[in-house]
Amino acid sequence: PLCDSASHAARLVVYSSNSSSRIDNVPPESVQPEAGYSKDVERLTVHDRDIILVGTAHISAESVELVHQVIERERPDVVCIELDDRRYRALIEKSRWEGLDLRQVIRDRQLATLMLNFLLSSYQKRLGGKLGVMPGSELLEAAHTAERLNIPVALCDRDIRITLRRSWSALSFLDKAKLLSSALIGLLEEQQLDEAELRRIRERDVLSELMNELGRVMPALRRVLIDERDAYLAQRIRETQGKKVVVVVGAGHVLGMRVALSHDVPVDMNAITQIPEVPTLWKLLGWGLPALIIASIVGIALTKGVGAAGDSLLYWVLANSIPAASGSLIAFAHPLTVLAAFLAAPFTSLSPLIGVGHVTAFVQAYVYPPRVHEFSTVSEDMAHASKWWRSRLLRVLLVFVLSSLGGLIGVWIGGVRVLSGLF
Repeated sequence: PLCDSASHAARLVVYSSNSSSRIDNVPPESVQPEAGYSKDVERLTVHDRDIILVGTAHISAESVELVHQVIERERPDVVCIELDDRRYRALIEKSRWEGLDLRQVIRDRQLATLMLNFLLSSYQKRLGGKLGVMPGSELLEAAHTAERLNIPVALCDRDIRITLRRSWSALSFLDKAKLLSSALIGLLEEQQLDEAELRRIRERDVLSELMNELGRVMPALRRVLIDERDAYLAQRIRETQGKKVVVVVGAGHVLGMRVALSHDVPVDMNAITQIPEVPTLWKLLGWGLPALIIASIVGIALTKGVGAAGDSLLYWVLANSIPAASGSLIAFAHPLTVLAAFLAAPFTSLSPLIGVGHVTAFVQAYVYPPRVHEFSTVSEDMAHASKWWRSRLLRVLLVFVLSSLGGLIGVWIGGVRVLSGLF
């Protein structure tokens, strides 16, 4: 993903304990590559602590070797890794998805964030497969090398679930659609990448350019994926014990973490680990459309008669039901799922609490549950268009997306017709 293979320009958001203050245009210190290492290694002295930052690419064999070399040579008091406990266990356990309760994910309305997680994981795994290195190998090597040398390991990254949910919450509807479509297109496109290209991407000028582009296209995504995590990682590193610290992170975090560590500004961890609530305005708008539709039908009944109101109501039902059911059919959903889409769409479209996609995904997962092995192969399966229909797990996601899209189309068609009936 961009947050792990690209970097942060010198404009860093630092979250203080009193307010969300910015340190703008912080000039990067003159940092020379550490002697004996590549340019991906930098050494900082903060107070009396020696901090060695190792910037990596998560699918690079060179990064795996570099991490091993630095830890072996430096023999630090602690090794800090850009992982949280959940991601660490996912790397060391082959059955990373088998324990996932898909129905609970659907109940919690987190299917979209799960799908994004699958897409990003699949994209990295596909690129890593071409280079013979699985994503995160250098992070795992850091942990293994440290453990072999009896050096404590600190998992310093924010919980991946919080990062994904904050990222999703920060994006507008259009940005969400743009992100999912870009991830899907990138997954299906043929990518040409080798160690030389990864080495070029890790260069500071290229990294800054990439992250400036991300900040221009999706500033909210950059803030959550890069700026907040830079601040979080820096604070967790400050809290570790020991005079010498080796920090292994994606190259995209090195510049921002260097600035954050050098300024030694306390970070309000609560502010960047909470899931934002839906703004009141959006809640009002969410209930406003159902209220408007119902009020319009009542208005039609009062001004044009019950028959006209009945016609409008029937049009609303069919306008929502047919596209949602059609989306489920295109996904080759179970007949009960198609029926659920047809029956639920007119009602879920009047409620901001649940969408027709959540209903259809839950029914599909219940009547046609994914096979256990599909959770372990989902990253590979996503790269093949045909397997979206053949895999039961991916079909649940496909049912969710296509029925939701059908429901959205139905809301617009039905809404326009009902409102026009007033005049």
